[in-house]
Amino acid sequence: MPKAITIQKTEGKPGQVYYPLSLKDVPTPTPGPHDLFITLHAAALNHRDFFLRQHLYPSPSFEVPLLADGAGIVTSVGSAASKSWLGKKVLLVPGRGWKDSPDGPESPEGYGILGGTTTCELGTAQEVICVHEDEVEEVPSHLSSVEAAALPLVGLTGWRALVTKSGNAEAGRNLLITGIGGGVALAVLQFAVAIGMNVYVTSGGKDKIDKAVELGAKGGVSYKTDGWEKELRKMLPKDRPRLDTIIDGAGGNIVSKATRLLRPGGVIVQYGMTVGPKMDWSMAAVLSNLELRGSTMGSRKEFRDMVAFVQEKKLTPVISRVVRGLDNLKDINELFEDMRNGTQFGKLVIEIAQDGSGNSSKL
Repeated sequence: MPKAITIQKTEGKPGQVYYPLSLKDVPTPTPGPHDLFITLHAAALNHRDFFLRQHLYPSPSFEVPLLADGAGIVTSVGSAASKSWLGKKVLLVPGRGWKDSPDGPESPEGYGILGGTTTCELGTAQEVICVHEDEVEEVPSHLSSVEAAALPLVGLTGWRALVTKSGNAEAGRNLLITGIGGGVALAVLQFAVAIGMNVYVTSGGKDKIDKAVELGAKGGVSYKTDGWEKELRKMLPKDRPRLDTIIDGAGGNIVSKATRLLRPGGVIVQYGMTVGPKMDWSMAAVLSNLELRGSTMGSRKEFRDMVAFVQEKKLTPVISRVVRGLDNLKDINELFEDMRNGTQFGKLVIEIAQDGSGNSSKL
């Protein structure tokens, strides 16, 4: 029988409990008429998986496999599905219930994300999976399955934040990305550099700033330094001395910093608030006509557009570490510890099976 990883229920309060991982046998799924039967080659972690283990994410499931990111090969198709999918490497769309509206999910039931909750029955921490043929995209031709699995959730989130929400995804515009090193921040960096934007970053460590510069950032500052916004302003181009937009996943005091950095009418796009669930909005921001825009993952259309951009620009997701084997719970737990400690620079990936491309060995 195929294997899958779920979380195992133990007693404890949210935020204090840490559900252990459990490797279990699961029934082989049967494809429906329009389904694809996919042998998964790789799956990747996101912060929501770490939050699920702490019961800090809604509706945890102890039956649904973990993880939302996955890539594999189509090994059979349902009776009404296109036979052209057979043998193709595919990426799974990580969400359900959001087709193409720029405003938000259309589904009255709300948005469902793959992996580890009762709101969606699918997860990618398993050996095989069946999904509707409309819920996959072909893997960009230059990517291995391990690289492809690092793309879906963070790529979609970053694409929506930058391209759909910021209104500033244009060559020559100035962008600040906070907390470089996480998957979404790095996806935004790669997209923005490919567009031709002037990208600046913040981080708590110089090594991450240096790596971001290697990826095309113009410079960066440590958010641990008092007055870092003054240091950053000195780096901005003389002919465009203010930021146009900030893509932020931390929250905290970003608004007070933004009033000193953004041009009038500048935009803060918020996709997360890891520092705290609330932050202050100031009169100085109002007087500067700044805008704060919340942003979540994204629609099916945005996912398609993002994958096409990755193919066109030949972008390769940044990977921090790969462990091999779904039964390798010791090393998979260490990936979660990387996330807990914030030591990763890029995505944390499980290689479930080699894709035969010969590319995974380089990671």
